[in-house]
Amino acid sequence: MTSEKKTQTMKPATAAQKLGILLQAAPEEFQNNLITRDEVAALNENPPEWLVDLRANGPHPRQVVAAKLGVSISGLARGGVEEPLTTVEIKELLQQPPAWLVTERATQAEVRAEQIRDKENKAEKAAKKERAARGAAQRAAHRGE
Repeated sequence: MTSEKKTQTMKPATAAQKLGILLQAAPEEFQNNLITRDEVAALNENPPEWLVDLRANGPHPRQVVAAKLGVSISGLARGGVEEPLTTVEIKELLQQPPAWLVTERATQAEVRAEQIRDKENKAEKAAKKERAARGAAQRAAHRGE
C-alpha cells in the first residue's frame, strides 16, 4: 500500500509571520485562505510585487519594527508604539530618536553585551572543565603504565 502525502497547511497569520509581514496589509486572498508550506517557500523564493513592497515599505509587524529600531518588543510597548510602522516612520524615528528610543536602545545594547559575557563565561568554564578532564585522563594513563 502506498500512503498519499498530505499537504501541510498553515493559517494566514502563521504564514505572514514566517514571511515577516503584517497580515492585515496583505492581499485579501492571502488573508482568507490556508497556505501550504510549499506556497510559503515559493513566496520566499520568488516574491510577488505585493510581498516585495510590503517588506520594503511596510507597514511592518512589531517584531520587524523592533528589530529595525534596535529595541525589544517590550521596549516598543514601553515607548507607546502600539500600531505597525512603515519604513518611512521607522527612518524618521531613527533620524530624530525620542528619549524613549534612546533609552531602549541603550537597554538593548546592555542586554546584548551581558549575553555575550555570559556566553564567553560559559565557554571559558567548559574549556577549563575539558582541560581538567584531559589532565585527569593523562594522570590516570601515566599511573597505569
